[in-house]
Amino acid sequence: MGFIVVIILMILFFVMMFGIGFILNMLMKTTWFPAYLFIIVILPIVVYSLWDHETSFWTHIASFRLVDYLTAISGLAGAVLSGWTIQTLRQKGYKMF
Repeated sequence: MGFIVVIILMILFFVMMFGIGFILNMLMKTTWFPAYLFIIVILPIVVYSLWDHETSFWTHIASFRLVDYLTAISGLAGAVLSGWTIQTLRQKGYKMF
């Protein structure tokens, strides 16, 4: 993939996870739920669903490219940043968050 396409993909996943995390934080009144959800649910589902079970788990993990890892890291960063943003807004006194 081209460098610009990877940057756009990372930005899209960051913004998507930040937006979903921000909305979930407002609705559920939990601060770090989107980050936990991403780590505990989303990543294992993606890894397990793509695994053909004929190769070892570590061979399967090693088959992912740098683009896949960068996309996952940027999505996790968006989820964590949404939790940090909600926490900061609550500390500053915003009651709706």
